[in-house]
Amino acid sequence: MDPSLLVPLFATLLCYFLFRLGRMVYNELTSPIRHFPGPKNNSWIVGNFFDMADEAPVTTKWREEFGPHFQFRGLLNKRKLYTSDTKAINHIVTNTNLYGKGPVAVRGIQTLLGNGILSVEGDPHKKQASNPAFGTAQIRRLTELFVEQSLQLRDVWSREITKSAATGDRKDSARIEITAWVRRVTLDMIGHAGFNYQFNALEPQGKPSELNQAFTELFHSPNARIALAFRSAQAMFPFLRFLPLPGQKVVKNAKAKMYDIGHELLLDGKAAVKAAGGDKDFSSRRDLFSLLLKANMAADVPGKSRLSDEEVIALSGRLFRTSTAITWALYALSQNQSAQNKLRAELMTVSTDHPTMEELSALPYLENVVRETLRVHTPLVSVTRMAMVDDILPLSIPYTDPTGVVHDSIPITKGQEIYLPLLAVNTDKSLWGEDATEFKPERWDHLPEAVKAIPSVWSHLMTFFAGPHNCIGFRFSVAEQKALLFTLIRAFEFELAIPASEIGSTGTLQRPFLLADRKKGDQMPMIVKSCSRV
Repeated sequence: MDPSLLVPLFATLLCYFLFRLGRMVYNELTSPIRHFPGPKNNSWIVGNFFDMADEAPVTTKWREEFGPHFQFRGLLNKRKLYTSDTKAINHIVTNTNLYGKGPVAVRGIQTLLGNGILSVEGDPHKKQASNPAFGTAQIRRLTELFVEQSLQLRDVWSREITKSAATGDRKDSARIEITAWVRRVTLDMIGHAGFNYQFNALEPQGKPSELNQAFTELFHSPNARIALAFRSAQAMFPFLRFLPLPGQKVVKNAKAKMYDIGHELLLDGKAAVKAAGGDKDFSSRRDLFSLLLKANMAADVPGKSRLSDEEVIALSGRLFRTSTAITWALYALSQNQSAQNKLRAELMTVSTDHPTMEELSALPYLENVVRETLRVHTPLVSVTRMAMVDDILPLSIPYTDPTGVVHDSIPITKGQEIYLPLLAVNTDKSLWGEDATEFKPERWDHLPEAVKAIPSVWSHLMTFFAGPHNCIGFRFSVAEQKALLFTLIRAFEFELAIPASEIGSTGTLQRPFLLADRKKGDQMPMIVKSCSRV
């Protein structure tokens, strides 16, 4: 680089830094929530960011101490508002013109998934969310695929039990670390049902799945938390993306694997659509990607309504977020053996190993178990929204300021970040009762009236968010979980291999780990025992 360019470059960076610093100081001195209570600020650089590594228990403790409205600090000491008030949350999620993801969050998402449904706003989001690929009719066709992959996992675990018996360790059971297996079967389900593509993650044909390895390192490894901190800093300060910070290679590798596969599928799929001309052979393909392509290439779809190739790949990539719901479901059932036995008894009334979506939907206790798991063990702990304009946030639970004045609303300034605690709302004792944190599937037979105030797209839960930006794949997720539970609970009995007190959860995506062995990443060891078939 020409040395004469270093001075103006340094001066530009300095001016940018001073501008950002000045704006942060001004916002700090004038913020309407500056007098709100909150946890101790540990650092002027990272704030409470590293406290949030154990997000669910930490924010629960803060809420118990400070109430439903408080403040905490993010990276660079940025002030964030926490509220679990259902009236306030409903106002935020329904007014997407007033509250959005914000530029920092969008840049962070685009780093991983490109310009997909998670990173776009307004009309582009509506265009993607309205696609029929995620509708009920399509999920009905996919249920058979979910069941097929569930049966494959059942057979793999049966072989693990046979191996355990052969070595003399156990007679009819085996100790299995279930999180890795659940990740593999989920990836295979997504590959098969989402793309008509065989990842072979559950039973590798040759070398292990590179995509599974990349995603495991990205989201589930011991270094994932540090990498997330650096990605957050890069989203706040885009010029940091040009520096070789930790975690960049992992993100680049995972994204490249996903997009390589996506482009290959895109070319093959377009050729198949054109060759089929809408005939029955192509229409019989059950994967979401084929339906997405066919709908996008239809002659009657206006050009402005079509998705770009990048949007098609990124929208499909939305499915690659590995779910921990099944892991937590098996954990919850291992801690409530009466519920596990009751569920098994119901599932055994079905005469086939290959149920349809309608047959799964007709099982009320299975429905209760899935709902209760997604309530108590909400996979996504929280989301954040930013005020796009100045606003007034209405409250159902008033707060009292330091002078003793009671307020039924909070003034919000443009740029204010608001933390929406999905898990906290799903387990709020004022809504669900004193046993709100306990796993009780029977509660769904007689729900409290108060839960109707929760903004939701499914079952009075915030698990799949609410409003126009709800999770469009929620039907996919529910059907997937029902198929897995149906197959696994019929075949096995589950017990936790260690005391429940030794299991912790971490991060915004609740992931289990061993408190004594956190450096190994996600773990949930179970004793899996073959059960007699009636």
